[in-house]
Amino acid sequence: MTTIDAIIIHCSATKAGQDLRAKDIDRMHRARGFNQIGYNFVIDLDGTVESGRPLSIDGAHCNTKGFSGLSYNKHSIGICYIGGLDANGKPADTRTEAQKNALRNLVAKLCKEYPIIELLGHRDTSPDLDGSGEVEPSEYIKACPCFDVRNEFSNFLRNVVIRP
Repeated sequence: MTTIDAIIIHCSATKAGQDLRAKDIDRMHRARGFNQIGYNFVIDLDGTVESGRPLSIDGAHCNTKGFSGLSYNKHSIGICYIGGLDANGKPADTRTEAQKNALRNLVAKLCKEYPIIELLGHRDTSPDLDGSGEVEPSEYIKACPCFDVRNEFSNFLRNVVIRP
């Protein structure tokens, strides 16, 4: 990617406690026709942050378009944590404390390294079906990442100064 200005957080949509690694997601993505894992980072249950798709290559984790008019894959970092479903297969915030800490540290690091202006959950990239200017829960295509990214990370973005 030539420009990186967004982070999209995902979950693997697997049941709580189901232990996967980046290599497992890579295998699943290849089975779906990808040439490699679509995410740039994977956060394991124990908080280990694994590298996935290199940042030098466009992502394959969120093809919807943001306010830039470009696919998020062309300018965003995709982070996936393992989990997202409860024991019954229903969407739930199943992150371990280690995952929460690792995610916060990774996002903080990336926000210092890149001019990040959008920090979203995958569900936040769903289309605004009613045209209200806000994507509401009833409009989510999927629940991923099963927690409110904008609320949890509200203080991570740089202050953007708009000049006349």
